[in-house]
Amino acid sequence: MSVQSSMSKRLPPWHEHIRLPSGRELLIRPIRPEDAGPIQGSFSLLGPEEVRHRFLQTLQELTPEMAQRLCQPNPKSEFALVAAEPLPPGEALIGAVARASLVPRTRDAEFAILVSRFIAGQGLGRKLMQKLVKWAKGMKLDYLQGSVLDSNQPMLQLADSLGFRRQPQDGAPGLVRVVLDLNE
Repeated sequence: MSVQSSMSKRLPPWHEHIRLPSGRELLIRPIRPEDAGPIQGSFSLLGPEEVRHRFLQTLQELTPEMAQRLCQPNPKSEFALVAAEPLPPGEALIGAVARASLVPRTRDAEFAILVSRFIAGQGLGRKLMQKLVKWAKGMKLDYLQGSVLDSNQPMLQLADSLGFRRQPQDGAPGLVRVVLDLNE
């Protein structure tokens, strides 16, 4: 399945209107501070496995502090996107979040992606990962990497299809490190 992009009008950088195969329309855009409320509110819609796959642990709630931190990335070292309803920030339901953060004292970035089960399996994770790769290459980084639970087969398959290599994570049973060499 593919995600269709609509180019009806010129959008700011990193903004893209897409239509999922289900027909749902979303706007991929940089995360904004106004997204904290909707992200915190929609956290309860996530299933336990979705939370574990994204946070690598069980969380009962996303605190206001966590939501604010998530929605205010440091522009010098972090990049974060959301896939949301095409409504103003603060009003739009957010269905996915993707972020990358520079790893201190390296030329690497760590990624994390969360796509709600309500829109999963329609190519959105691939689209978001491609944007994270584009950002990392634009930052002239060497590697984009992430930790993935070995039970998160959709994410591992996506990483494989995009050329990431799997590496065991010493001292972390159940986790797989996926690494993309950005210079290949």
